[in-house]
Amino acid sequence: MKDGTFASGQSGMRRPARGLGIALALAIIAIGTVTAQVTTPAPKSNAASATAGKVNPDVLEGAWVRPDGGYLILIKKVGADGQLEASYFNPKPLPFAKAQVSRDGAAIRLAFELQAGGYSGSTYDLVYDAANDRLKGVYYQAVLKQKFDVQFTRK
Repeated sequence: MKDGTFASGQSGMRRPARGLGIALALAIIAIGTVTAQVTTPAPKSNAASATAGKVNPDVLEGAWVRPDGGYLILIKKVGADGQLEASYFNPKPLPFAKAQVSRDGAAIRLAFELQAGGYSGSTYDLVYDAANDRLKGVYYQAVLKQKFDVQFTRK
């Protein structure tokens, strides 16, 4: 397990070369991709909606990297039919057992669960921060039974 404490200087931890994470993600997108139900249908537009302070979930599409270790979440699609396609890379692909997006008022919440590669039961509970274009929240490392505050920035 390479990211127990997520310290960027931890020995044995390798970061992907700049751009390599995206290339890897796009080359093997079919590996580890999970389709999950969205609890509320997503609007069709890709732009963030200013109406009533709500953000369009389509804004989540793209690559998101954790600056403290280079871990990558690739959100390929948030469909109008309520589907989310997402993959995780550390730096090798790991499948999400669950990947969901939902609304909590105007906020967009994301929940991911890993069940492979020594991460059995580990979760990410994130909220989209529209003002800063970030995903922020908590990573629960199930093996260590520890929680870590994390954020992902758009790559």
